[in-house]
Amino acid sequence: MPEVNRFEEVVTLVIKHRVKAGFEVPYEAWLRNIVSIAGQQEGHLGVDVMRGKNAGLDLYTCVLRFCSTEAMQRWLDSPQRQSLVEQATPMLADGDQTEVNPVNEFWFAPQADAGPPPPRWKQAVVTLLVILPHTLLVPLLWGPLLQLNAFLSHYVVATFLITLTIVVSVVYLFMPMATRLFAPWLSSSNQPKETR
Repeated sequence: MPEVNRFEEVVTLVIKHRVKAGFEVPYEAWLRNIVSIAGQQEGHLGVDVMRGKNAGLDLYTCVLRFCSTEAMQRWLDSPQRQSLVEQATPMLADGDQTEVNPVNEFWFAPQADAGPPPPRWKQAVVTLLVILPHTLLVPLLWGPLLQLNAFLSHYVVATFLITLTIVVSVVYLFMPMATRLFAPWLSSSNQPKETR
């Protein structure tokens, strides 16, 4: 039962830092430290860090996933985080910028401040590369188990279990990995203009 709530309530905390010129190395050390500390917090589900440029300065977009709004708020309000942010403030051009998003809205949004979002055809290609192997492999993996029980082998039940496995795997694991892996291609400046 707790696992069901966990997946229903997942939120992402998006933190953007534009680092002043000359502070890149100390900021990287600070970032490694706070990411490690945040990872030990109750309810923390993972973090992705994306690097980009904005107005000539390094832009870091950190996406932290939490099992609930309460867990996220505990981290935001914690004296430990506030102390760490105070340490970083002299290195930041615009301060500590935070926003909250539902987890399913954040596949391709992190780079928004570093430039225009990726064109939809690139989003579609990356999504296809993630979804296609799942649709081929997950039914094969579930197959032997579904045949063990008449209830599980019912079309609707089997489809639900396979779809649930694909969605959870894509949203929580493979899509964040794919967006990190393809980030340079997704955000490349020589991409053609998209017709909306």
